[in-house]
Amino acid sequence: MASLAFQTDSSDRHPEWQYLDLMRHIWEHGSERRDRTGVGTRSVFGAMLRFDLADGAMPLLTTKRVYWKTATREMLWFLTGDTNIRELCKQNVQIWTDWPLAKYRNETGDDISREDFSARIVEDAEFAAQWGELGPVYGKQWVDWPTYEPDGTGGFRKGKSINQVAEVVDSLRNNPGSRRHIIEGWNVAELDGMALPPCHKTYQFHVADNRLNCALYQRSCDVALGLPFNLWSAALLQRMIAQQAGLEPGEFVWMGGDTHLYLNHTGLVEEQLAREPDGAPRLEITRKPDSIFDYSIDDFVVHDYAPQGALKAPIAV
Repeated sequence: MASLAFQTDSSDRHPEWQYLDLMRHIWEHGSERRDRTGVGTRSVFGAMLRFDLADGAMPLLTTKRVYWKTATREMLWFLTGDTNIRELCKQNVQIWTDWPLAKYRNETGDDISREDFSARIVEDAEFAAQWGELGPVYGKQWVDWPTYEPDGTGGFRKGKSINQVAEVVDSLRNNPGSRRHIIEGWNVAELDGMALPPCHKTYQFHVADNRLNCALYQRSCDVALGLPFNLWSAALLQRMIAQQAGLEPGEFVWMGGDTHLYLNHTGLVEEQLAREPDGAPRLEITRKPDSIFDYSIDDFVVHDYAPQGALKAPIAV
């Protein structure tokens, strides 16, 4: 089987061709599979993309508009450890709304629209507490991983939680040569309580020549809708951590397990594959906050981003 490493092999070739090559390979050669959602996918297993983040470069797709501010708001929300969609809905970020909405519809029989459901989440704190919870998803594991200790009676009680993000920043500052700079979202004991188990599950950081590299392993990847957000978000986290640790951004390496396209995304895929990438968007972080947890949306400015038109397709829940 040919390698599924789609890294750019020429300095003259736009780095976005990696993404398009992966999309084309899956669409033309992926195996058709039945999946959890019932929609069906074309899938490959094991893929790799590589991007150099030097000089402000970011893996921000130009062959369609990627709403990078929405993805940034989600990343900042992860870093708070919040597990309720209310704060996202207040910012009109609806990335996570479909899962609580589906649960609400199934349990109440109320065929409320997503817009009305989101509005009620924002307006009614009690309703949000009951119906807006996602369980211990990404941010909870990143900054509040639970531990347990003997309670003296043969059982266990909750111990001190672990802030993995803070520990990684500290270890990068004080022990950059470590091979243990890892943020892990796959908490086996709590998977059943999550609205969706983590897809982008493992981040590992590596320092070389004062540059911070990051490798992300993603167990499951919706290439058409999810991956453009995942690439931006992971590179953004890498840039923030690099700034906090006093390092220069290095290479971002993305690795996918089950890497797929949904069968109902035909229009999006065919239209995007007919386009060619152009331009070199750059991210400027306008200030250095006191900690990794103190960034705000106004701290990020993207320059030279002139994407082609937005492409839409249904999300599979």
